[in-house]
Amino acid sequence: MGKAQKYVLLGDATYPLQDWILKPYQEDKDLTQRQLRFNYRLKRAHSVIENAFLRLKARWQILLKCDDCSLELLPTLVLACCILHNICEAHDNPFNEEWLEGTEPTELPKPCQPAPAAMEDGRAEQVRELMCQYFESCGEG
Repeated sequence: MGKAQKYVLLGDATYPLQDWILKPYQEDKDLTQRQLRFNYRLKRAHSVIENAFLRLKARWQILLKCDDCSLELLPTLVLACCILHNICEAHDNPFNEEWLEGTEPTELPKPCQPAPAAMEDGRAEQVRELMCQYFESCGEG
């Protein structure tokens, strides 16, 4: 769209809109078709992420038992599992669907209450609007 953007994280409606957290438009009857498509695509992206985490936990089941390791070790452990997973994928080491049997899809952690409007970043609306335009220019999918 002619404007450089940094990376963003995907959040749901409970997160505050920030220039680094992309969240859907608030669902109401006044949403445009463009905004509804944006929300739909964001929801699809969330499902891809959830599936990726499910497969990561199934392949590396140590991630199911992280409650017995120190918090300082956790980021390194997750990163190591991601790197090993990518190595397996790069070398065509197949994912065994049976691994999923012991892994339940879990809701990703998120805030219990919607963030107060005061936490919203006004500049972030421009980022979301640019992303909305970009998604629309990509066509269907």
